[in-house]
Amino acid sequence: MHVRAPALLLAARQHGETAVVARFLTSEYGLVAGYVAGGRGRVLRPVMIPGNAVDLQLSARSDSQLPFVRVELVASRGPWLGEPLAAAAIGWVCALSATALPERQPYPSLYDALSGTLEAICHAPSARGWASALVGYEALLLRELGYGGAGGRPQGDLLQVLEAMDALGPPLDHYLLADRRGDVMAARIRLRDLLGRIA
Repeated sequence: MHVRAPALLLAARQHGETAVVARFLTSEYGLVAGYVAGGRGRVLRPVMIPGNAVDLQLSARSDSQLPFVRVELVASRGPWLGEPLAAAAIGWVCALSATALPERQPYPSLYDALSGTLEAICHAPSARGWASALVGYEALLLRELGYGGAGGRPQGDLLQVLEAMDALGPPLDHYLLADRRGDVMAARIRLRDLLGRIA
């Protein structure tokens, strides 16, 4: 298997002293995992930030083998990790996607929506500009995975967006994140608390 595609880095875990096992979302191949040699090294550490857009090269001898990965940075989310709201939002959408999506099943609409959501988080002047895109992505994710996701991107002021966000919390927890290792919903609870403070 040899794959080259644009991708979004969703998660990276340390493996050994300097390597990383990472999960990427691509439009054509869906969620893919791979081994990045030197992922924690000086050169690749800034690239291995969840939310980054990368040029992904995967290679494996068989479909059952964890592929080796080479990545080149296309767009970095690093500058926004110093802002608590943006960092919480990027962390949440990446953790949700990495946890909920099945591997190697393409969801082009989710790839496009996540790309747009990350761009909105990074380039909107405030959370009021990107919060509805984030909630719209959550609803789309539920819908694409077959769990309804009533409504789409909420319109209106931040209070209405937060109401829609509160309504989506239980289905996300019950359908997508039940029985998963780690408390992924804690990232959403933290984000909701930060958004509530500015509403």
